[in-house]
Amino acid sequence: MEMENYSSLGQYSQKLCEQMRHEYAIESKYYSESVKRGLRNSDGTGVIAGVSRIGSVHGYHMEDGLKIAQPGHLYYRGFDIEQIVSAHRRRGSFGYEEVAYLLLCGSLPNMEQMETFTAALAQAKALPAGFFESEIFKSPQSQMGTDIMNTLQRCVLALYNYDGDPDSVEAENVLLQSMALIARLPTIVAHSYAMKRHHYDNESLYIHNVKGRLSAAENFLRLIRRDKAYTDRQAKLLDALLMLHAEHSGGNNSAFTCRCVSSTGSDTYSAIAAAIGSLKGPLHGGANAAVMNMISDIRENVKNPCDDDEVGAYLDKILQKKANDSTGVIYGLGHAVYTISDPRARLIKDFIESLCEESGTSEEYEIAKRVERLGIPRLMQHKNKTVPVCANLDLYSGIVYSMLDIPRELYTPIFASARIAGWCAHRLEELMTGGKIMRPAYRIAIARRQYTAIEER
Repeated sequence: MEMENYSSLGQYSQKLCEQMRHEYAIESKYYSESVKRGLRNSDGTGVIAGVSRIGSVHGYHMEDGLKIAQPGHLYYRGFDIEQIVSAHRRRGSFGYEEVAYLLLCGSLPNMEQMETFTAALAQAKALPAGFFESEIFKSPQSQMGTDIMNTLQRCVLALYNYDGDPDSVEAENVLLQSMALIARLPTIVAHSYAMKRHHYDNESLYIHNVKGRLSAAENFLRLIRRDKAYTDRQAKLLDALLMLHAEHSGGNNSAFTCRCVSSTGSDTYSAIAAAIGSLKGPLHGGANAAVMNMISDIRENVKNPCDDDEVGAYLDKILQKKANDSTGVIYGLGHAVYTISDPRARLIKDFIESLCEESGTSEEYEIAKRVERLGIPRLMQHKNKTVPVCANLDLYSGIVYSMLDIPRELYTPIFASARIAGWCAHRLEELMTGGKIMRPAYRIAIARRQYTAIEER
């Protein structure tokens, strides 16, 4: 097999993969009750991998070995997130900072504690001296890419070099690092977006300074807009999304990734960068952008997106891998835990309804509702599901971002900017209570073989 037979490394890689496929194939007989695909039990419940006091997700209960569906609930430190979001909505206040305090410290703050905490975050919002110039602005063509999640991951790793004690895993030090990351991630995302627009989209460059006294939601909208303008209603809506994205139990893939890396004793920046890489996946945080791409695909390929028969037929084609991205996935439907409903989706739909009353119906929202109504029975039939399937947050979060005129490439980075609070809480809990490196076992599915010299093969 000589390289000159291949016109490119891509062709060579393709040929190698054809040879390798049988070496990687694992027969289904090797999977049993003792081996859990995706760390899921055969009844759909998750394999217990640890104990946590941070976030909990409830969407069913087990009765006589059967999964009994129930309306979904999400709890932060034992508090129902619906109560938290609704309370701030009634008060007309910003709530993400309070949620961050709750997740990190374990209890709700009083007024004095809240003021001290927000003052500390305000002090940390500005990036370290020289960071923007050297890590974001300098040589962006070679250092940056078109995906802001990759840039965010690289910048988080770079923060290691600006930390006077980056490797310490003492709780006090990790808490300081966590507060700084919670404060700085939105700024890094906004500045990275500005550079991406300038160098890849040929748009004018504008960089605004952060305002420490503003909430995370206000600062972010101010940073990404040329005129720095936003309304209070827009900022409160984004704040609600940040609260809903902040945590989702230790079993979600990115939090588990953070805990896994933390269990090795690695530094905070490596653990958070790993979590960001996990969140980027389209089956995790990247699903919100995938939903909007799917809705755009429906608008382009369905003659009348308001016709149930036409949309239903197209959803059938999606499930058959004949439409959209050919994965067979109707993005935004289904969840590993929620069955009857996702509480986050319920809340966000309520916010969207109020916006539609004010500014007129959104076509994207109408399509999303039709996807939910028509897609759920089709998905259940296609996968032979008996337990109910619901729409998840991803089906509607992208609609909110769209209504806020936030570009699609920022959807998942905003998710990361919110989830950093939960990740940091899980890192602290793992360091303070874990004590052992995570090292699960794998069943071996290959027989022993004897080595032979290359001349004899």
